[in-house]
Amino acid sequence: MSEFGEAAALADWFRIQARMQPRAPALTYLDRVTTRAGFDRHASMVANGLTALGVTRQERIGYIGKNSDLYFELLAGSFKANVVLVPVNWRLAPPEAAAILRDAGVGVLFVGPGFTAMALSLEAEGYAARHAFSMDSASSDGRDLDGADASGWPDFATWRDAQTDTDPQVAIDPADTAMQVYTSGTTGLPKGVELSNANILAFLKDYRTGCLRGLGPSDVVLICMPVFHVAGSFIGLASLALGCSGIVMPEVNVDSLLGLIPRHQVTFVFLVPAVVLALVQHTEAARTEFSSLRRLVYGASPIADDTLLRARALLPGVAFWQVYGATETSATGTTLPPEHHQGGMLRSCGRPYPGVGVRVVDASGEDVPAGDVGEIVMRAEAVMKGYWKQAEATRAAFFPGGWLRTGDAGYFDADGLLYIHDRVKDMIITGAENVYPAEVENVLFGHPAVADAAVIGVPDERWGEAVKAIVVPKPGQVPTEAEIIRFVRGRIAGFKTPKSVDFVAALPRNPSGKVLRRQLRAPYWAGRTRNVG
Repeated sequence: MSEFGEAAALADWFRIQARMQPRAPALTYLDRVTTRAGFDRHASMVANGLTALGVTRQERIGYIGKNSDLYFELLAGSFKANVVLVPVNWRLAPPEAAAILRDAGVGVLFVGPGFTAMALSLEAEGYAARHAFSMDSASSDGRDLDGADASGWPDFATWRDAQTDTDPQVAIDPADTAMQVYTSGTTGLPKGVELSNANILAFLKDYRTGCLRGLGPSDVVLICMPVFHVAGSFIGLASLALGCSGIVMPEVNVDSLLGLIPRHQVTFVFLVPAVVLALVQHTEAARTEFSSLRRLVYGASPIADDTLLRARALLPGVAFWQVYGATETSATGTTLPPEHHQGGMLRSCGRPYPGVGVRVVDASGEDVPAGDVGEIVMRAEAVMKGYWKQAEATRAAFFPGGWLRTGDAGYFDADGLLYIHDRVKDMIITGAENVYPAEVENVLFGHPAVADAAVIGVPDERWGEAVKAIVVPKPGQVPTEAEIIRFVRGRIAGFKTPKSVDFVAALPRNPSGKVLRRQLRAPYWAGRTRNVG
């Protein structure tokens, strides 16, 4: 950590790497390669350009677009200027995106290729930027990939290159907000999570005791998860901070992933379980050369045993790490190292990082005994400042003593390993029994005809709720409801066994791979008030 002891603010990461190995590649995006010195220089130019636009300290700027090297230049420039970047989920409908931009008070908006039409439509939804920039969006005729006219907006690279490259060296307090990341909204309207310089610095410190330990200039990191989620932005930032060579994918796509790993000799990748599942199910995966890959980190949602075992069989020389955290904890929390990927520990998400407090509590915030299920709470340097302009929601998110309520249900075993069941509000109460969907889904994934599965609670006149399985069959397979129920009944308690099964072509998921159970439940609870959660 020698030189990293100098990093008092996030912007120092890029200065340090530019000094250590200026000519080494920092980012590769399509055919564009940026050196570490070039990246740091571009960050200074972006920071100076933001200041010239009149963007003031801690003001919010916005980004709508897929992953790009230019996004990371914008992020690094915002760090140097001490302004706050708000990356917006590009999958949102215009009214949803406009609501986030209005909520954050974004005055300057940067738009990636393919999103000009969406950005132009935001004015009709009550949002208008003071300045808008096109990032790789406009072709020679001024048209974006989506056919919209982007000629009225300055080109990002042209604007950047017109600025001075003198490092602004703006004073930054560790408590200053660095990013404002909006929650996925699976449980309601998105909230702006304020993550400070200190929070994100703590993320790197924590992860370097686990899955990032030893990562450095000899590593090639694939940056493929969406940057509007901490999984995408933080893996990119970690790669830049540790001097790795980062390969930026516009969006996660298993076909492209299978080509990029051998082409760039990727050594490290972070994937959510939904992408791991798609990888092991891909017909070309077994014929792909993965010899360069040394570490695969996964997290953000529960993973089925069957998916994990198949992934390890596909990648026998790869060290698997699980990480558990939340946007509100800057992705930090617990980790399961490779040596614990065996037996019953496969269902665990490991132990807390040094200095990270993790407890399992009841509704009043009191610890529950080992083996008992409760809500997981955390206290750490990486825990958010709070929700932007939502003081009441921020207060409700914490128990006394600064313990963040994650909303996840889990338990500690006698050895101090943490096991997660599900979101507290996704728990199914059938009669007097509690059923956690992930436990049932883990069994469903063991059926040879099941490609994907989700479990929800639906109304039941006798028991209040009944367990229902929503199943995506594998191609060419036609399982029956009775067959699925019989398979589960022989492997799990009767009250946890689905009472009915629906078959669908695909499950709705948010960008971090989490199943949108609320969307699945909605048709069954229409006109009713759900009696749990």
